[in-house]
Amino acid sequence: MCGRFALTASASTLTEIFQIDVLPDVLPRYNVAPTTQVLSVVKTDGARVARTFRWGLIPFWAKDKKIGARMINARSETVASKPSFRSAFKKRRTLILSDGFYEWRREGKTKVPHLIGMKNGKPFAMAGLWESWTDKETDEEVHSCTIITTGPNTLMAPIHDRMPVILAQAHWDTWLNPHISDEAQLRALLHPYPAEEMAARTVSKRVGNVRNHGPEVQGPYEEA
Repeated sequence: MCGRFALTASASTLTEIFQIDVLPDVLPRYNVAPTTQVLSVVKTDGARVARTFRWGLIPFWAKDKKIGARMINARSETVASKPSFRSAFKKRRTLILSDGFYEWRREGKTKVPHLIGMKNGKPFAMAGLWESWTDKETDEEVHSCTIITTGPNTLMAPIHDRMPVILAQAHWDTWLNPHISDEAQLRALLHPYPAEEMAARTVSKRVGNVRNHGPEVQGPYEEA
């Protein structure tokens, strides 16, 4: 799964890479946790647009938004058919921006946190879906999202058995295009990113606490 990530690149860097006007008030983020707002990209009228979504997709048919806490990830193997995600998979796809995600490797009785990202340190786009949900009692409208995961590449395999789908830049516009709904075409994009372009390192145990959200969470791992 992918349950924690970071986005620490500057607004100018994100603007240049993703060709969007970035919302600077959401940067930097060293320890992004479920149910918080995440920076994403959608396509509107043919142009890429920055949006923020609540992380944890709330299906349009849900009675309570609390269900979103259990919908932070969608498995690539079932995303096209699972009732919670299949409508969004056809029509409401997004890029969720990051420059590193966290995963914990079990070593005996200890879980060691790792930060995984690109070797060149650049931000990347995780494949996501978004949904709009309205509370029937309060009329509150919530826009939420989920990150699609796949099996691990050779870098991730020793750390965890799942990883987020990271989309190559050449595939961004295909993924964002709301007029493309062919399941086979879309599913062909949902594969592990090349391991040779990625890197991983251990980080501080502080990342395990969502209340720690400064750069110290990416500091050195503390031995017991």
